Amino acid sequence: QLQASGGGFVQVGGSLRLSCAASGRRESIGAMAWFRQVPGKEREGVSLISTADGSSYLVDSVKGRFTISGDKAKNTIYLGMNNLKPEDTAVYYCAAASSVRPTGWKDFVSWGKGTQVTVSS
Repeated sequence: QLQASGGGFVQVGGSLRLSCAASGRRESIGAMAWFRQVPGKEREGVSLISTADGSSYLVDSVKGRFTISGDKAKNTIYLGMNNLKPEDTAVYYCAAASSVRPTGWKDFVSWGKGTQVTVSS
């Protein structure tokens, strides 16, 4: 089970940190990721992190602004978001994959409820 939190309302240029705690069998999770979705659009992958070695990936649109990190002891990942823009407004979801080296966003099949991030100009 995945539980995301930390969303909120922030002005342009502001910061937020999202958290996602995973419960259950830790060994079943190879990687975790953050996705986001705007009404009327498809859900898009934003960032992922491997539980094996902490290697990570960020999509170009958030590089330099977002960071992903994890705490294995707490089975939790974080998404630090700085210099937020109106186009970052979305519901953010965390997800998990069984593979430590996912081949694509489609590998993430376990989902938690989202948390709303709203960036106001």
